[in-house]
Amino acid sequence: MTEKTEPGLDNVDPRIQGAVITAPEVDAWFEREVLPLEAALMQYLQHNWRNKSDIADLRQDIYVRVYESALKGIPDSPKAFVFATARNLLIRRLRREQIVPIEAVSDFDALGTAIETPGPDSNLIARDELRRLQAALDRLPPRCREAFVMRQVDGLSRREIAARMGVTEKTVKTHLQAAGRALADILYGEHADVRRTS
Repeated sequence: MTEKTEPGLDNVDPRIQGAVITAPEVDAWFEREVLPLEAALMQYLQHNWRNKSDIADLRQDIYVRVYESALKGIPDSPKAFVFATARNLLIRRLRREQIVPIEAVSDFDALGTAIETPGPDSNLIARDELRRLQAALDRLPPRCREAFVMRQVDGLSRREIAARMGVTEKTVKTHLQAAGRALADILYGEHADVRRTS
């Protein structure tokens, strides 16, 4: 059975591991290695925790955990250890609250939660595709476009479209097929010569 330790303690300096570390040694290490990270730590906490009144308490809890862990063994990478401890503390705080408001965390990526956010290139491609689709729709005959929009955008059935347009369901089917073929040709192949049916 292995003992679970704080992240970063597996990278404890082997010269120190197993040796008795005195509080004055940890005090000196803490002042030299951890306290200079305070500005970056505060920025990290302010960026990742919405309730600004909790920030000072969070910082103090992180310092206590880091100090107590250092008494067992000083980590090789103090910065990585401090920020891993901060991240774990924020996650524990969120889990402790049974109902987590979505606004509790402002940056999910920083907490290790994967979010698929489209980048600027994806947004540009999507906008371009929308422009192409709008241009293709504009090229359709008015009745085909009307039937297509009612079906694909409004989600109406052929029966509902027929009632709104005052035509038979068969005519709606014909308009939808013609619109589909024309859009496919315009967007992906030869430009279609759509018969104008009004």
